[in-house]
Amino acid sequence: MLSGGDLRSIGRVPEVLGVMEKDPERMSELVRCLESGDPVVRSRAADALEKVTAKRPGLLKQFKEVLLREAAGSAQQEVRWHMAQMLPRLPLTRRQIPDVFSLLRSYLRDRSVIVQVCALQAMFELSLKDPSLRGPVRKLVEGSCQAVTPALRARGRKLLSLLKEEPDGL
Repeated sequence: MLSGGDLRSIGRVPEVLGVMEKDPERMSELVRCLESGDPVVRSRAADALEKVTAKRPGLLKQFKEVLLREAAGSAQQEVRWHMAQMLPRLPLTRRQIPDVFSLLRSYLRDRSVIVQVCALQAMFELSLKDPSLRGPVRKLVEGSCQAVTPALRARGRKLLSLLKEEPDGL
């Protein structure tokens, strides 16, 4: 269901989402598609995983180690931006949070602006779980407001306004 076409199309991802909604036990099949030799399948699998777990993040729990490995090992931008969106949804231990934060920080050097924007957002979300990350996140967000790319500047401004709304001032 995920093969065919090119990376610019979502293909049959909406159908896959329907299948996942009816039968979440098939998550393991979808996760295995991240390891496909076909970049189109990997991209669409990451897209479907991100979309299904936006509503049901608990579905990621049993796949945490696989997803962390894929997030660290994938060079494919489409997979990386979806991984960045999913990583804060994982039930991370206190020890894993700094490692994931470091991985996301490395995503800020990706050539894809989408990956960079998603990583910045994910680091902000992690800082809500771990107060020790708030200072570094503030610096990264402030720096992004000066970025060359409009998308990073816009996300930086949005996150900066959210930082100001936090009761402890992040």
